[in-house]
Amino acid sequence: MIDLSHVSAWVFDMDDTLYPREQGLMQLVQARINAYVVEAVGLDPVSARVLQRQFLDEHGTTLAGLMANYTIDPDHFLHDVHDVPMDGLEPNPRLVEQLMRLPGRRFVFTNGAREYAGRVLDRLGVTGCFDGVFAIEDADLTPKPAPSTFRHFIERFRFEPRQAAFFEDSPRNLEPAKALGMTTVLIGDGHGKPLGDHIDHIAPDLLDFLTDLTFKDAAA
Repeated sequence: MIDLSHVSAWVFDMDDTLYPREQGLMQLVQARINAYVVEAVGLDPVSARVLQRQFLDEHGTTLAGLMANYTIDPDHFLHDVHDVPMDGLEPNPRLVEQLMRLPGRRFVFTNGAREYAGRVLDRLGVTGCFDGVFAIEDADLTPKPAPSTFRHFIERFRFEPRQAAFFEDSPRNLEPAKALGMTTVLIGDGHGKPLGDHIDHIAPDLLDFLTDLTFKDAAA
């Protein structure tokens, strides 16, 4: 059993964290991002994908890379690439149960767009589980893992980082969280990216991890 009794702020990335990667939603988003880059930059699909990966590595998101190198409308980008069907997402009553038993406040911290995040959370049935959602618009379009975005997130919801746990599928997005004192939990295999000692726990599945949590002050 894992004891996180010190945690009073529970922070969750959304895509490929609150739901299994196998449900395929991010594949749909990535396909639309690739198509957007093809049209906006004038590349073939393979070259666009290479450029997209470069932007992810250098800027954190494709949008940030496009804004740094090209003239685009970020609102149009966010609306276009997140305009995907939610059919593959499955409502998860067990996740609701496990989230609601966490003591303290619960937040979503995503690089996705606000409207898209709302649709995902509604589809999963977990909207009512969270005390706040921090989307890319709230970060002035500066994505994780920028330390400034983490600071803005913490300032928005006013919690002590050393009393927080952050659940995320991207290893590098956990680095600034650990530097601030958060307990870090990697969900999944890290997408083949290097891991490091900034990761406190590795969980193949979020729901299984939450189910195994125990709290010292839980009622007998």
